Amino acid sequence: MNKRGLWCYFFVSTVLLSACTKNFDKINTDPNATTADQFNPNFLIAQAQLTYSQTGYSQLLFQSMWTQSLASTFAYYGNGDKYVQSGSFNDYIGRVYSEGYVSETNAQEAKNLTESKSQYANINKIATIMKVLTLQRVTDTYGDVPYSEAGMAKQEIFFPKFDKQQSIYNAMLSDLEVAVGGLDETKDKPSSDLFYGGDIAQWKRFGYSLMLRVAMRLTKVDEATAKKYAEKAFAGGTMQSIADNAKVKTDNANGYPNAIVNALLTTDDFREVRWSKTLIDLMKQSADPRIPAIAEITIGDGKAANENEKKPGDNTFALQLGLPNGYDLNGGATDITTAPGYPGATPADASLDKDSPAPLGKYSRPRLQVYYTSTDNFNPVDKSTINMVLTYGETELLLAEASTRGWNTGVAATHFANALHANIASLAQINAAAAIKTEDENAYVSAHPLSPATALQQINTEYWVETSTMFMFNENWCNWRRSGYPLLTPVKYPVQFDTEIPRRVIYPITLAATNPNGLASGVASLAGGDKFSSRVWWDK
Repeated sequence: MNKRGLWCYFFVSTVLLSACTKNFDKINTDPNATTADQFNPNFLIAQAQLTYSQTGYSQLLFQSMWTQSLASTFAYYGNGDKYVQSGSFNDYIGRVYSEGYVSETNAQEAKNLTESKSQYANINKIATIMKVLTLQRVTDTYGDVPYSEAGMAKQEIFFPKFDKQQSIYNAMLSDLEVAVGGLDETKDKPSSDLFYGGDIAQWKRFGYSLMLRVAMRLTKVDEATAKKYAEKAFAGGTMQSIADNAKVKTDNANGYPNAIVNALLTTDDFREVRWSKTLIDLMKQSADPRIPAIAEITIGDGKAANENEKKPGDNTFALQLGLPNGYDLNGGATDITTAPGYPGATPADASLDKDSPAPLGKYSRPRLQVYYTSTDNFNPVDKSTINMVLTYGETELLLAEASTRGWNTGVAATHFANALHANIASLAQINAAAAIKTEDENAYVSAHPLSPATALQQINTEYWVETSTMFMFNENWCNWRRSGYPLLTPVKYPVQFDTEIPRRVIYPITLAATNPNGLASGVASLAGGDKFSSRVWWDK
């Protein structure tokens, strides 16, 4: 190449290079990308709420049966029913952790996007409340977990420290006090709020009710702090009626199916998951009018009838029978046919080819018309189902307990009666088919006043019944660990990972690779090591 050609080459190259450099940012920017200034943080609040509420197998396989709300002969549920490793064990020990931090990350990002922006003042506070709601479940399940550094990958914190649970609880109470106190009904309202449709007054009552629940978790380890914040919550104003119940409506018709319903409609689950004998027996002893609202037995004989998810059952009170925990269908010493009081199988339907008997056909399952309506089987117009999050009834029970302890939270007997009314009436919010006659509700409440001599047992046993019938099994398990009520007998079964009812879930196995230092710190706080029998800080 001669000098003139070489000069031309460098000239053209320089021009092209300078042109590319000048437009580098523009060329390498996605024109369809959304920036922080453009993104609506309301969507993140809604996503955090939905994720938090969609518990599905993450509470069905463990918590629902550890507390003997449900029972199952199906091997997949051995984790919960019998304390035996089964049913994707390593996956499900991590579900509360992974789902919790997905929800928390959405809440934290909503906080990031709304910080110091007056037009989103309430959204910012609600995001904090959502963070507390979500991470209380996570820390209650495992023990020490990330809180102060959670959801801070943008700040390049990729291995968040595991905060001590005592520190987490102190931070949650402090964060709630600031957040709820900062809510202002004259300012912005969330536009994608699945709980309350943007009602800030209800968010205040929710925030104070959550503060009460957080505070009451400390009754065994820090009564002074529990009392302080329970009284603050009561003075601030907790939920006032079932209209304040926090719930998420899922809608199968619009692509948001219910995770719990989807799990239980799996053929084996539907055929073999039943209400526990412990629950049904206890409710029958008190002639609880909720039994026909929540339970039914299969109508018809044989396996085909027992698997028919489109045919409602018989909800007659006298026919309901709970399945005892700890049995299987394996034909050995723990086969359900060996259980005391076994009612016998429903025989095969002779009119059907190749039908077989149904060993569980006479045991009570959750009522289809109440808990399963997100499918096409009943109501072709409304395919929605409700996930309950926190209720007025729970709140009144906690206030009743606080008052029983001598704290300034009102009259215990009044709170307890309010709770009974609320817990019965709230079932109709799940589905109108569960509505109970007002006269039956009133008669039950009148027949079960709070007795000072047995108040703690009454209050916390009712808490267990309410959270069982509302399918809130995570909270059910947590409050049982805290209160000790009702008195439960552990299941005995061969080759268990624990011989007592588990007090926590072991840490997800993935943490050994993704956050080994955090994991080591969390395990070090557990007196018994990383075991199901070890107790978290507040569970003494």
